[in-house]
Amino acid sequence: MAGINVVLPSVLHPLAGGQSFLTAPVAAEVTVAALLDLVADEYPALARRLRDETGTVRRHVNIYVNGNEIRRLQGLGTRVSPGEELLIIQSVAGG
Repeated sequence: MAGINVVLPSVLHPLAGGQSFLTAPVAAEVTVAALLDLVADEYPALARRLRDETGTVRRHVNIYVNGNEIRRLQGLGTRVSPGEELLIIQSVAGG
């Protein structure tokens, strides 16, 4: 089973057991929402940093499927197939 790779920025590694990427073991196409639900089951602290209480992607989190930002596609309904990559980028502010 190919699965879907979820690539994380270094700021989120501690919330995913120190891992820089996760592989979701899926055999068929899923939505970004379903993929994030799989991640939430395994890493609830990471899930809280990605989506708010309503399930919406947090404003400072950008998610890309094969290089395309999901807000410009179908949002959480964007489809992802095994063998593809989901990239998460979290904005970091500083002074």
